[in-house]
Amino acid sequence: MERPQREIRATYEATTITVYQAYPPELGLPAAREGRFPAAWKRDRMTWIKPSFLWMMYRCGWATKPGQETVLAVEITRDGFEWALRHACLSHHERGLHPDRSTWQSQLKRSPTRVQWDPERDLHLRPLPHRSLQLGLSGTAVARYADEWTVSVSDVTELAHKVQALVGRGELGSAARLLPEERPYPADGDLLAHLRP
Repeated sequence: MERPQREIRATYEATTITVYQAYPPELGLPAAREGRFPAAWKRDRMTWIKPSFLWMMYRCGWATKPGQETVLAVEITRDGFEWALRHACLSHHERGLHPDRSTWQSQLKRSPTRVQWDPERDLHLRPLPHRSLQLGLSGTAVARYADEWTVSVSDVTELAHKVQALVGRGELGSAARLLPEERPYPADGDLLAHLRP
């Protein structure tokens, strides 16, 4: 069966969903150790969360890019994640979804969250035909993410390095078996209607 062009695929449980972020060690390591973001974590900046492990690997270069050497798996509440989706605006104007550019710009300014649909990645980090969700949080959404939604924070940098090493040796089957199990997220009703062109 062909995958939808835009679909959230994630590791999730009955009440939580896992998203990924990458940080420098001085932020990532204390966050993983304490299970919450440290005081040095900036709440006044937009922060992007990604449900796709491989898209995170593409973004951080398997935890090798400067400032992205520590990859975190952040387990957050599904209620919080869905609040973020309901209050999101697409990060770009989409003809047919927004009446006009000025309406979209107005929505974007008011929205505490924004969505980008970027090409999903394979084990070689090459783009796939279907897209993956990136969710940007700002303002009140950042505070809720840090203080209300976050259930646990884990350091998965070692997993990133293991998968990369297997891919480098051509052991794709073994690499794939180490990946977090991601399945289509149940986005029923109007949860994504305003975010799918």
